[in-house]
Amino acid sequence: WWRTFLVVLVVYSAWSSPFELAFRKTSTGALLPVDLVVDAFFAIDIVLTFFVAYLDKSTYLLIDDHKKIAMRYITHLWFPMDVASTLPFQTIYRIFTGKMHNGDVFGFLNLLRLWRLRRVSELFSRLEKDTRFSYFWTRYCKLISVTLFAVHIAGCFYYWLAIHYHVSDDTWIGSQVPDFEDRSIWLGYTYSMYWSLVTLTTTGYGDLHAQNTGEKVFSIFYMLFNIGLTAYLIGNMTNLIVHSSIRTFAMRDGIHQVLSYASKNRLPEGLKEQMLAHVTLKFKTAELQQEEVLQDLPKAIRSGIAQHLFRKTVDNSYLFKGVSEDFIVQLVPEMRAEYYPPKVDIVIQNEISTDLYIIVSGAVDLVTQKNGMEQFLSKLGSPDMFGEIGVIFNIPQPFTVRTKRLSQVIRISHNHFKQLVQPLTEDGKIILSNFLQHLKGLKEEVLKEMPFVTELLGETNVECIYSGKSMVNTPDILPVRVVLHGHHPDIEQKEENGGKLAHVPDSIKDLLALAEKKLGKRGTTILMADGSQVEDLNALRDNDHLYIF
Repeated sequence: WWRTFLVVLVVYSAWSSPFELAFRKTSTGALLPVDLVVDAFFAIDIVLTFFVAYLDKSTYLLIDDHKKIAMRYITHLWFPMDVASTLPFQTIYRIFTGKMHNGDVFGFLNLLRLWRLRRVSELFSRLEKDTRFSYFWTRYCKLISVTLFAVHIAGCFYYWLAIHYHVSDDTWIGSQVPDFEDRSIWLGYTYSMYWSLVTLTTTGYGDLHAQNTGEKVFSIFYMLFNIGLTAYLIGNMTNLIVHSSIRTFAMRDGIHQVLSYASKNRLPEGLKEQMLAHVTLKFKTAELQQEEVLQDLPKAIRSGIAQHLFRKTVDNSYLFKGVSEDFIVQLVPEMRAEYYPPKVDIVIQNEISTDLYIIVSGAVDLVTQKNGMEQFLSKLGSPDMFGEIGVIFNIPQPFTVRTKRLSQVIRISHNHFKQLVQPLTEDGKIILSNFLQHLKGLKEEVLKEMPFVTELLGETNVECIYSGKSMVNTPDILPVRVVLHGHHPDIEQKEENGGKLAHVPDSIKDLLALAEKKLGKRGTTILMADGSQVEDLNALRDNDHLYIF
């Protein structure tokens, strides 16, 4: 608040210093008491500066040692310039001589107050970095302030040239206003600002123009300065306008690339519409996702953000009910948020299972292809899951999942999920138990699309598979799925569906019993496809073919 208050005083100083040089009467008249009060505040600020800590730019540590603060202030240019710009030279002269001096020397000494303008520059720098204020309007106000100050100081100097020329009628203002020195101060100031603004804008009406050599030389330098100032203003305004439209240009370019790609490859209209919807949504939700921003943050902060946004959704999803706090804390930061527009396929039937998804908002449809026609199966909403059947069984996705409306989902890859579950045995049991209960509660039309699940649910030892001791001994928490055959591997034999799918139980004895149930005959020997005999079930891997006879 103190610094902001001083900036208001700086604005007064920036106006009064050139004004008092041009119109000398004001420096010893009405403005003198105001100048003394302003100088007193800046004198107080000099004292306060000796007690203000500063940030060491080499170590980024806050220095609060008074000796170091004082040495830094005194040894830099700031201290002598602050003192010089604060001393009321005209008042000091009057105290020592008893006379009031109206010479130009004090007018030029008063211009040292313009040193205070650095505070205005610092204020705008702070405001430009402060997200509470619009960068556009902050920058715009800065450009306006620079322009007004240039107009003011040029007009005051031009008037100063006129009053110091030996023939007043041969000046730019004397040729239009006779005896202008005896006229109102504000009349002279109005003419000065008018000439300065007309020259700055290159309008040049010609009614006020240079009459002598000194004025012509000043006008030349002022016009050269205006070329640079105009370029600075136009460049900054162009940058501000382009910056505000850059996302629009990027979106238009993205849409154009999609249309061009779809046209060259003759893509169907439906696919083209999905591509356009995805590109449009990507730009609309960029501020919500901000992946590039999150990547630069420390892991603890990213984790806190994820917990705040998605913890409740994950807790409410059926698969993770009852799991430990540790598992949830590890799981949530690993999930990635995505937005999908309406009528877009998130998962396609029979594609490789790579991720499992939880719906945060919106809704999706489960669709299957039957006899070349799409058949609707069910509708899912928050906090339902999809993709988990393919991930847990390690099979292609059994359904197509399509958005009904704008939807946000969070997903985690199959590999990340397994890495999280493997060291947490008890949580793995709970997850698989939840999964089994969910399968039992699926609609009949959904189960018909997954016949192997119906077989699994009919196994007598399925509870053992999901909650028995094998959960501890197997290298993966998720159960191993194998294919059973009822003949020797060297004998070619036609089988329905190429064998029977089964999950590996706890022991070889249980495996032989399971094979008898599935294959309809009892065997005593278990061989791998290469003819080697199975002695340890822990050595089996997903999709191994076992031959029992």
